[in-house]
Amino acid sequence: MVEKVVVTGGSGFVGSRLKLIKPHWTYLSSKDVNLLSFYDVWDFLRENKPDAVIHLAGRIGGIKDNAEHPAEFFHQNVMMNTNVVHACYKAGVERLLASLSTCAFPDKVDNYPFTEKDILNGPPAETNRAYGFAKRALHIQLQSYRKQYLLNYSSFCPSNLYGPGDCFDYKKSHFVAAMIRKIVEAPEGGDVTFWGTGKPWRQQLFVDDLCRAIPDLLELHSTDKPLIVAPDENLSIGEMIRTFISMIGKEVNVKFNGKLDGQFRKDGCNGSFRALLPDFRLTSFYEGLKKTYEWYKKENSSNNRS
Repeated sequence: MVEKVVVTGGSGFVGSRLKLIKPHWTYLSSKDVNLLSFYDVWDFLRENKPDAVIHLAGRIGGIKDNAEHPAEFFHQNVMMNTNVVHACYKAGVERLLASLSTCAFPDKVDNYPFTEKDILNGPPAETNRAYGFAKRALHIQLQSYRKQYLLNYSSFCPSNLYGPGDCFDYKKSHFVAAMIRKIVEAPEGGDVTFWGTGKPWRQQLFVDDLCRAIPDLLELHSTDKPLIVAPDENLSIGEMIRTFISMIGKEVNVKFNGKLDGQFRKDGCNGSFRALLPDFRLTSFYEGLKKTYEWYKKENSSNNRS
């Protein structure tokens, strides 16, 4: 059992929700340690001597943000990942669990859902190319340190995340958060325009499910496999939009601009995750979407009162 755990990306979407489950762990934000500086990370780890590090930090964003800032996505993610892994090794941290992304998987594979073995079988989608290759580099680095230094460094790959605490800023938000805000803010009977065609499929993982799983993965996932963490449901963008509109009972006219559809499919097999945690219950999209919407309404109500 590891007790003294440091979490990077502690003020981010996943880190903030994980803190509700494991409040006694140490959560780092960019204000605490500059992950772009190897020596800052190394100094912190040498001084604090954690039993384990969970690496969640990264430059993330939606499809438009990825497409417009590929250099920033590549540089910042490669530097943070490289520094954290090497600093853990140099500081004597024997357990490291890092978050990859299903964006690291190929744009297209022969069979869906893809499995962990497919991660290097083709280039990532063009719209997430820089981010995807940065995550692949992290995967290879972890495998290399396991092989050469015999360290228990492993990774997991969550599918698209959503839930309470998500970023609802259009410039940075992922699809579900952007969808909720657009539809809620649209006038009754008005038009709501989304990117793409609405045809691509996505697995949406409720953030609190991932956070509940992370402590178990820290204890149990000790292979070089990039463990896929994804729900069973795989829905089209259009289906998700219709689900939310029906949920809140609002009349809007949905339109698509036909731009930046992204990957048509990126659904991963959760068989290895199910085998590791057979009793783990994953939240349905409808249930998770309802919880996210309720959180969004409450937050907006609080902000308006203040």
